[in-house]
Amino acid sequence: MGKQFVVGDQNGWKVGFDYQAWAADKTFRVGDALVFNYRVGEHNVFKVNGTQFQSCAVPPQSEALSSGSDSIVLATPGKKWYICGVSGHCNAGQKLVINVLDNAGAWPPTLPPSPSPSPLPAPLRHRGLAAAFPSWVPRKLLPGIFH
Repeated sequence: MGKQFVVGDQNGWKVGFDYQAWAADKTFRVGDALVFNYRVGEHNVFKVNGTQFQSCAVPPQSEALSSGSDSIVLATPGKKWYICGVSGHCNAGQKLVINVLDNAGAWPPTLPPSPSPSPLPAPLRHRGLAAAFPSWVPRKLLPGIFH
């Protein structure tokens, strides 16, 4: 398990707090967890998509997290959006968007660099260019190929 982030720190999950400023200096990675602390019955948490986030569209109540101490493990890299579904709270700024990095720290994931080619074995270095080619390659063509 990675780091645990209490959303809003000691302020918790409430109206009137700048969650984007809170998240700005944090690095979230796959395996980390977000904990949303709030008074039961006053707030809830919905995981939404970007369109729902922008318009504060609340999903069905059956999708609400409402324990008062909801923990969400960040299982995949990419953008994640969360809102409070209580009427007017999202529009008042009770929403959070974060970018989750993969465990290597890059998003999108990058491939490792290709290994460097191995040097020619010592016998080939000392016998010259012709030794690097099969015997069926006419030796008189080799100088013309590499000029």
